[in-house]
Amino acid sequence: MEEKKKQEKKLAPPTEKKAKPEKKDLGVISYDVPTPPGEKKDVLSPLPDSYSPQYVEAAWYSWWEKQGYFKPDISEPNPRGVFMMCIPPPNVTGSLHLGHALTNAIQDCLTRWHRMRGETTLWNPGCDHAGIATQVVVEKKLMRERGLSRHDLGRDQFIQEVWKWKNEKGDRIYHQLKKLGSSLDWDRACFTMDPKLSYAVQEAFIRLHEDGVIYRSKRLVNWSCTLNSAISDIEVDKKELTGRTLLPVPGYKDKVEFGVLVSFSYNIEGSDEEVIVATTRIETMLGDSAVAVHPADPRYQHLKGKMVLHPFCDRKMPIVFDEFVDVNFGTGAVKITPAHDHNDYEVGNRHHLAFINILDENVLDVSVLVLDVSVLVLNVSVFLLPSRSKDIVEPLLKPQWYVDCADMGKQAADSVREGRLKIIPDHHHKTWFNWLDNIRDWCISRQLWWGHRIPAYFVTVTDPSDMDGHYWVSGRTEEEARDKAAKRFNVSTDKVTLRQDEDVLDTWFSSGIFPFSIFGWPNETQDLSVFYPGTLLETGHDILFFWVARMVMMGLKLTGKLPFKEVYLHAVVRDAHGRKMSKSLGNVIDPLDVITGISLELQDSNLDPVEVEKAKQGQKSDYPTGIPECGTDALRFALCAYTSQGRDINMDVNRILGYRHFCNKLWNAVKFAMRTLGDNFVPSEKLCGEESVSDRWILSRLCTAVGLCNAGFQAYDFPAITTAIYNFWLYELCDVYLVRVCLPCLCLQAVVCRQTLFTCLETGLLLLAPIMPFVGEELYQRLPRRRSQDGHPSIHVTPYPETEEMEFVMTVVRTIRSLRADYNLTKTRADCEFIHDHKHCTVISRL
Repeated sequence: MEEKKKQEKKLAPPTEKKAKPEKKDLGVISYDVPTPPGEKKDVLSPLPDSYSPQYVEAAWYSWWEKQGYFKPDISEPNPRGVFMMCIPPPNVTGSLHLGHALTNAIQDCLTRWHRMRGETTLWNPGCDHAGIATQVVVEKKLMRERGLSRHDLGRDQFIQEVWKWKNEKGDRIYHQLKKLGSSLDWDRACFTMDPKLSYAVQEAFIRLHEDGVIYRSKRLVNWSCTLNSAISDIEVDKKELTGRTLLPVPGYKDKVEFGVLVSFSYNIEGSDEEVIVATTRIETMLGDSAVAVHPADPRYQHLKGKMVLHPFCDRKMPIVFDEFVDVNFGTGAVKITPAHDHNDYEVGNRHHLAFINILDENVLDVSVLVLDVSVLVLNVSVFLLPSRSKDIVEPLLKPQWYVDCADMGKQAADSVREGRLKIIPDHHHKTWFNWLDNIRDWCISRQLWWGHRIPAYFVTVTDPSDMDGHYWVSGRTEEEARDKAAKRFNVSTDKVTLRQDEDVLDTWFSSGIFPFSIFGWPNETQDLSVFYPGTLLETGHDILFFWVARMVMMGLKLTGKLPFKEVYLHAVVRDAHGRKMSKSLGNVIDPLDVITGISLELQDSNLDPVEVEKAKQGQKSDYPTGIPECGTDALRFALCAYTSQGRDINMDVNRILGYRHFCNKLWNAVKFAMRTLGDNFVPSEKLCGEESVSDRWILSRLCTAVGLCNAGFQAYDFPAITTAIYNFWLYELCDVYLVRVCLPCLCLQAVVCRQTLFTCLETGLLLLAPIMPFVGEELYQRLPRRRSQDGHPSIHVTPYPETEEMEFVMTVVRTIRSLRADYNLTKTRADCEFIHDHKHCTVISRL
């Protein structure tokens, strides 16, 4: 009984302090001696007394990488099939936060599971050039360090500065991914500005342009005044104002007033009557070309066919009747400025109104009548650019390149409707259909320098025989474009002058072809034939339209195939209080800080004093002593366990710490079990048939855990996996079998009990390995090997347990016990031979 209490004490949860190896208890053995990169860790020395993430997670990753465990073998077809998944390429400017950590924890678990199942498995890494974000970062760096703008350097030299920055700073994300244990094939890492991918982008543009899918048009775009570039509709947030509001604007020291409603009147031509309109953008009245009222509004029926007079310009404007007008807003009459408002743009098209541009690219007045410039800048629209410059975005009429998305959008929607593409969870179907069924053409022009320059050329022809309006050609080279232009206009090439478009493509254009450009498309490569289409796309639901829909559309259009068979959308990570993580709240957490631990003292920042105080109070409440060291395994396990919370995940670091204690429990359990097995223990290749009721019970629980884990991976039910593993190790193996069965039975059925215990340890660690790769490998390497496992030097290339195997084990046990009873061999040790063809199990007993 005293010995039992000692063993139970060893399995008690650890204290809150960090667990580190104590060298004073380890004799001459030092656990601080680093393993050379790529070399296998010393697994012959005893395990430290307590679990330490820093010790456990050292050296294994570089060894896995050197051994080539992350590389798929495509030398011959694999009967078990292929699993391929590409990483959602993170921005080269950024660093991973807990949302990225969730993405990569899920993806790596799936990758390791498929690899352990014996499939040809590839998880392809990559990084996005992030056109806007990267250009902003480098421009700020140039101005801060050298007092230069990109225009001071010129395009070519500025791009060289961006590449220099990328080569110096752009590998932080890859370092973070490796610290998270991500088993990516790094030899296939792709950057969206690499020559291979740039060639694919160029080819995609040219094919779509020649097919008429890409076209040029002068339309209203969202114009960033600071970036001097167009911005996608889905990359801006509309901030609704309920009244006078002060907002920060780049370039202004003080906040700027928005949301002030101004009323003024237009006189009806030929009468003393006037129409009063109200607007929050009084400055755009210079570009007005009509006044609109609702067709059913009785107040204005008598004004049909009438005109109003502009008070400042010599301009007559019609009164139009349009159902978009809200009769309850203001006077029910609204000014129409088609060139500077998205709704007005549609009204202008419907009623064939004049499009009058009053602003230049710097949002200054360019009309004949000059108003005070400060008024024009102060009263711009209330669209915000959320994650870039926090700039005010101005609707502006400009010629741009567009992708006709009507047919591609229908195909993408139909692929889900017809079941060819599966989106999980399916409650995202409604959003998918709503967006694709009402999709608008995609503006792909960006007035930047960093990115894929548009391979289109403006054509000037001297002495043309026929100028039919086609002034733009696309080409892989300038020579190819010149030949196309000469052929189109039936002139010699010496009469053709070309000017390449200065713009670059929207970053999402290159990301949209990422699933096949990484394999060398449009060339027919071996990688493309083996790994495209991919198996799965796993990402956050917040980029369903930014990336997922565009990949599906581009894949179907350019390859005729869906880029993947399934899309699994995980939740968004929030803080413990349900708030979206943001720098202004001080609640953004670097996963490396959770892994290694950190003191969370708020650094100097440019935040508003109120926000600084809020962040300080939040940190003081959530992390009064900072974040303790949790380790990669605990972080991954917690992230996977959290995915049951639906759309959003409220991340509590204290729960991650709880899974660190679970790692310590595993550590203590395996240490105790290894002492129980003894130094000379040899795992048996077959069962003896003398397993007790307790042995059969724990094997049945193990069989259940195996089934739950495999079912969980197949259904992307990660909480089911973590719960099955946690319950088996903690409540069944440790709390019941290890302490209450193994200790009492060591004298009575020691041999049988040890073999059962070993089976539980080995299989339990294999179940754990995809989610907790480091501690799984560390403990697995300490176990003795069955002869059948000698060819598996790492847990991550050892077959994952399957239910059929465990059911086979239980069938053997039951059959042997039945035979022994039938032949009255209960007191006789009999030899057994097994014949197993995966469909039938035959047990032959012989004396």
